[in-house]
Amino acid sequence: MFDSVNSVQQTLQGQDYIAERGLATAIYLALRLGRPLFLEGEAGVGKTEIARVLSGALGSDLIRLQCYEGLDASNALYEWNYAAQMLHLRLLEASGASREEMQAGIFSREFLQTRPLLQAVESSVDGQRPVLLIDEIDRADEEFEAFLLELLSDFQVTIPELGTIRAGTPPVVVVTSNRTREVHDALKRRCLYYWIDYPSFEKELRIVRTKAPDVEPLLARQVTAFIQEMRELELFKSPGVAETLDWTAALVALDQHALSLQTVAETLGVILKYQDDIDLLSGDSLQALHERAIVQAQTNAALVS
Repeated sequence: MFDSVNSVQQTLQGQDYIAERGLATAIYLALRLGRPLFLEGEAGVGKTEIARVLSGALGSDLIRLQCYEGLDASNALYEWNYAAQMLHLRLLEASGASREEMQAGIFSREFLQTRPLLQAVESSVDGQRPVLLIDEIDRADEEFEAFLLELLSDFQVTIPELGTIRAGTPPVVVVTSNRTREVHDALKRRCLYYWIDYPSFEKELRIVRTKAPDVEPLLARQVTAFIQEMRELELFKSPGVAETLDWTAALVALDQHALSLQTVAETLGVILKYQDDIDLLSGDSLQALHERAIVQAQTNAALVS
């Protein structure tokens, strides 16, 4: 798919995703070795976007499994269409079918409703590999992690009534975690691991200019500097890159050309989602943060040249 790490970086950049060489190397090796890629980091740093970008770059389908507490096989792998089975069973009874014929008839593929994991295993056509995103695995239960081991090891799933189904060509698998809890080592061992950290000033500025090309250069620097300074505070939830882009879009929508203290105060709810964090940035503390951001933006002005 890619002949080098550089080609991965260039392709991602063509999809408007700025990736450092370490991440590009992890992606390249995951594709080359046919291993799942486990991405960990704070919320909003671009983990999920990797799967979307890869899907676009490879021209393949994106199959997403959003994890949550209580997720089980019936939601992730497959489920029987019980209503259709009951109707078919009554038709078989009316036709005088034997017990064995009825049992064989209702547990067939026509009554199987596929879910994301089974779709990913069966979606490989003529060597085209779908991208399977298992998003926020840390939100699922440990029992579900154990259930995933067979898939991540052998790219196969077992349905008791039908047997084992194997992928003709293994899908590209991206697993993400916000680290709200530790994921078991058994799952991590089956993956290549990469931690996505908050970006540096230069990288985040490039992301802002790439995703919001209409933003004024001065405003882009000031927004980036303000977010960078904000992450140094002891907030309950520091803003991620997603919040940076949301805030930039909001400021552009307000027809702002530079970051004023009043505008910051009026739009804090775009980047902070907890009232305690908003209360922390009130009065003098917000003014001091704004002043530091303006100075940092001026100092780093050469980065946009």
